[in-house]
Amino acid sequence: MMITSSSSSSNSAVAAAPSPLIPTIILLLLCLPGLFYLAPHILPPPPTPPISFPEELEDLSLFRRAAAVESNANNPSRPKSHLGSTNSKPKIAFLFLTNSDLHFAPLWERFFNGNKSNRHLYSLYVHADPTVKTKIKSPGGIFSEDRFITAKKTHRGTATLVSAARRLLATALLDDPSNAFFTLISQHCVPLHSFNFFYDTLFEVKSHQIAELRHLKYKSFIEIISKDPNILDRYNARGKGVMVPEVPFNKFRMGSQFFTLTRRHALLVVSDRRLWKKFKLNCLRPQSCYPEEHYFPTLLSMEDPEGCTGYTLTRVNWTDSVNGHPHTYYPPEKVLTGLLAAIDEHGHGSHFPGLNSFEFSAIHPSATGNCKKKG
Repeated sequence: MMITSSSSSSNSAVAAAPSPLIPTIILLLLCLPGLFYLAPHILPPPPTPPISFPEELEDLSLFRRAAAVESNANNPSRPKSHLGSTNSKPKIAFLFLTNSDLHFAPLWERFFNGNKSNRHLYSLYVHADPTVKTKIKSPGGIFSEDRFITAKKTHRGTATLVSAARRLLATALLDDPSNAFFTLISQHCVPLHSFNFFYDTLFEVKSHQIAELRHLKYKSFIEIISKDPNILDRYNARGKGVMVPEVPFNKFRMGSQFFTLTRRHALLVVSDRRLWKKFKLNCLRPQSCYPEEHYFPTLLSMEDPEGCTGYTLTRVNWTDSVNGHPHTYYPPEKVLTGLLAAIDEHGHGSHFPGLNSFEFSAIHPSATGNCKKKG
């Protein structure tokens, strides 16, 4: 009986002993949050979705029609578009590229409607990403539903942003032959000076007759940079040797995503096929891939460097930038006086006196009260 009792006690002790797998399972459970945190930093980012073949065909059809617009401009049977109208005075086409609501619509409303005589001097076109979680709504007013063009999904740091910009340019070219300048901006941009000042400066109104007599051509305002510490890394983002022979390294340029192009340069952009087939390729290193900052400067620098100023009309403050995004202005900051003073001191005055008086900057929607039109 004593032996049986001892054996029974021993069996009970063995049965009560914890499984050696339990500590391992607990350890794995504790490590899971760490794995989820570290995975994005260790694993390579997922490849960006390519531009689909049907989308490419749709865009190509649009671009071909836009490229032929000059030959049809004088055709009396040419149908009038609902987006704009034709008149003798040249217009500025404002191209809004957005993936969220137009928070600063009231400010732009004041900018465009400050003078009723301005109504025939501008056109508006909005490319709003149709796939964002919260559907982008028309704020009404000058941003009515018919100002929104047929749009497609956009991804930061991919060729889809280039496609969207080209789509805006093509639509504006087709819509109104009076569109002479094409200004690409985003929903985060705000005007810091009056429409009249911008228009008069852009078209050189005070010296317009002199310009006509001299047969001078207007230039595009686009930033073109050839020397930068990151330019080689960005050039090889799709792989070494991929960009040649179309784009040799000594022709590769970078600059701001936003610009103001002349009509002839807008036509050049939508007519391009040669460089586009390289820039639309996916990058092997997405962290070094920003096609929207390279395609336009490279193309125009290669095709017509003398027709570009080399600088843009947009101002971006990269102080305290986060994840590649510029500084955001909040209500406590002196958005108006401080920003204008900085522009006057560090703007483009050395390139073109007075032109720096019209620029854009990213400002948080909550700071709208501090943003006032001036000019």
